[in-house]
Amino acid sequence: MEHGSVRDPSSATFCFVDEDHTLANSVRFALNQDPRVSFCGYSIPHPSDAKVNIRVQTTGDPAREVLKDACQNLMVMCQHVRSTLDKAVDDYRRNPTDMDTK
Repeated sequence: MEHGSVRDPSSATFCFVDEDHTLANSVRFALNQDPRVSFCGYSIPHPSDAKVNIRVQTTGDPAREVLKDACQNLMVMCQHVRSTLDKAVDDYRRNPTDMDTK
């Protein structure tokens, strides 16, 4: 869900339901890597609510598009970590004694 100004698409707050600090902090990290972002942060309104509010303010581009790009970049990062881990596990399974001596 997006909460923002109709007149200013460069600022918006997005509500992620059934999420917590794990996703919110990762999205915040990805947003902070984008030079179009002038401010981003997140809050959890109440510990018993399973929702996160992420605030995005940009230098002019629509906040929705910048958030979408950040989520896509985060998926690429996760895929890289996953493939690196899978390769390391495969290498270990093929020759576990090489790993034990390093």
